[in-house]
Amino acid sequence: MGRTNRAGKARPPAEPDTAATDTPADGRSHRQGPLTAAVDSGTAELRPDRDRPRAWQLLLDGAPQSLVDLADPTHLGFEYQRRIGHLIDLAGPPGRPVTALHLGGGALTLPRYVAATRPRSRQQVAEIDTALTELVRTQLPLERGWQIRVRGADARAVLERAPEGGADLVIADVFSGARVPAHCATVEFAALAARALAPDGRLVVNITDGAGLAFARAQAATLRAVFPEVCLVADPAVLRGRRFGNLVLAAAVRPLPLDELGRRVASDSALGRVEHGRGLADFTAGATPVTDEDAMPSPAPPPGVFR
Repeated sequence: MGRTNRAGKARPPAEPDTAATDTPADGRSHRQGPLTAAVDSGTAELRPDRDRPRAWQLLLDGAPQSLVDLADPTHLGFEYQRRIGHLIDLAGPPGRPVTALHLGGGALTLPRYVAATRPRSRQQVAEIDTALTELVRTQLPLERGWQIRVRGADARAVLERAPEGGADLVIADVFSGARVPAHCATVEFAALAARALAPDGRLVVNITDGAGLAFARAQAATLRAVFPEVCLVADPAVLRGRRFGNLVLAAAVRPLPLDELGRRVASDSALGRVEHGRGLADFTAGATPVTDEDAMPSPAPPPGVFR
């Protein structure tokens, strides 16, 4: 779930498109207009981007999920995706292939980014909504040669079966509707991610929260219970609980590239702040790690937050 820098009124839902078979081989064109379709998790909408002639926004039940530019897979239109993009860029020397496990697929924006910026990377995606994946593959196809395998299974179930020490990146962007599911927000989940990571590997987690930030604080404490190195990146207004939004957490066994990450976040068009060390400890404010026994999903977005 994400937020762009553009403001504006929400468009009315599009009528269902029954001409999906007319989609060109290189993907849906704007002249075909918006598309709505029933998928396993609700109603998906592909909405043409106003500013980029081959870009599409994916919404699920009205909540923005992904933005894909078929002409430029390196374009990350959502704030949280750009922050994850910085962490992907800092996962090793520029252009070096990585092995990545994506938990949550959506429109496959981040796997596309990895494939374009780190050719020959091997990537696996866990996306439980197989109807959504089929819609995305048909309307917003992947380029041939990209080594991206999508599995129609629960994210945690895929993580449990991941090879030990095999991943350079585990990227958790798991949402059920507009909420992070409880079973993907626990110490046990984080421990499975730690097991799947190579010694230099990193876990990146996208979550959402609002006033009070109880969920975000607990998630920071949860990752700190498993990993010695943790940082958080978010809009200062979100960090102060002034608006509902995305927060990105990164965790690793070895030190994170905090200085370079801070420079990149500071250069973004959207405001962002990196918290780590004492600042992150203060942010958790005594929050306790979450276990499978007491886990809860992230809070639902406030009414009207996407309008």
